[in-house]
Amino acid sequence: GYQPCDPQIICNRVNHVQTCLEELEELAAKRRKELEDSRQLWTFFQEMEEAEAWIREKEKILAAKSCGRDLSSVLTLTNKHKTMLGELGNRRALLHQTMKKGEKILAKKSFSSVGIQEKMREVCLRWKKLEEITGLHQQRLEDALNFFQFSAETDDLVAWLQDIYRIVSSDDFGHDDYSSQALLRKHRAVVDEVEKHRAAVLALRKQLALLAPDHRQGVDIQIRVVEVEQLYGEVAEVAVLRTQWLQDALAVYRMFSEVHACEVWVDEKEQWLEKMEVPEELDEVEVVQHRFESLDQEMNSVMGRILDVNQVVQQLVDGGHPSSDEVRSCQDHLNSRWNRVVELVENKKSQLSSVLKIQNFLLEC
Repeated sequence: GYQPCDPQIICNRVNHVQTCLEELEELAAKRRKELEDSRQLWTFFQEMEEAEAWIREKEKILAAKSCGRDLSSVLTLTNKHKTMLGELGNRRALLHQTMKKGEKILAKKSFSSVGIQEKMREVCLRWKKLEEITGLHQQRLEDALNFFQFSAETDDLVAWLQDIYRIVSSDDFGHDDYSSQALLRKHRAVVDEVEKHRAAVLALRKQLALLAPDHRQGVDIQIRVVEVEQLYGEVAEVAVLRTQWLQDALAVYRMFSEVHACEVWVDEKEQWLEKMEVPEELDEVEVVQHRFESLDQEMNSVMGRILDVNQVVQQLVDGGHPSSDEVRSCQDHLNSRWNRVVELVENKKSQLSSVLKIQNFLLEC
């Protein structure tokens, strides 16, 4: 009793199943899209929450950070801040990507735009504030770094000036011509160094003016600058005095050396004149006369040296040299001995002249 089904019925059922399957696939696709949109939305909110948490963390760090107490600590904080700037750049790129995701979600209009826009605006404001705080902190670090570098350079300059002051205020002027010359050469090199540092001292005021107001208006740093200027003035003044003192010492030692040389000559001639007996023979008298002619030339040369000695002594005395009494005594002794030699020479010449007159008279007779 089997009867085949009507083909139309089978076709209708197949079509019905096909239609149901298509409807199911549309519902599944729709559901997938809604789930994907929801995942993107909550991923967006999660990333925004992470960004807010990161911003809050950095805000706390920046609020608690100091600018250091010395140059070393400021350099350490500056290096840490550079690291944080790198992190800030990376986080900025991530936040930019998250913002683009939010804009795409808004463009789809799948969800209410109020919460998304509010979150984006809130995070943008906090991010902008963080960048402002970071910039301000970086500026404070730079100001502190400039201040402590200025302080360190000023301290180094003070230490150098103190060392130089000890050198230029030394009471060692040498013990002879050679040592005084050596000290004078060294001192001139020191004077050159002092002059080279003049520009650095004069630039302190300009450098101070470039510091941040909180730093440059400090009483301590202003007093420090004044102290450096005063110390440099004292060093320069004492250096000039030491130059004069060394030159005076060198002049004294050279004068003593010249006096010694003159006195050696005076000793020799004085002994020769005292021992010399005026001859009575005409030939011998003429020989002695020739000797006196040579002596006159020597005396002219020595007299010029003695005049130079007297001039140096007068300059030292007029300049208030501390060894003025000793120098004057040495001058007087030399002049006295010179006068003694001149007197002996005149006396011997007078005797020779008398002998010559007698000899000539006898020849005429």
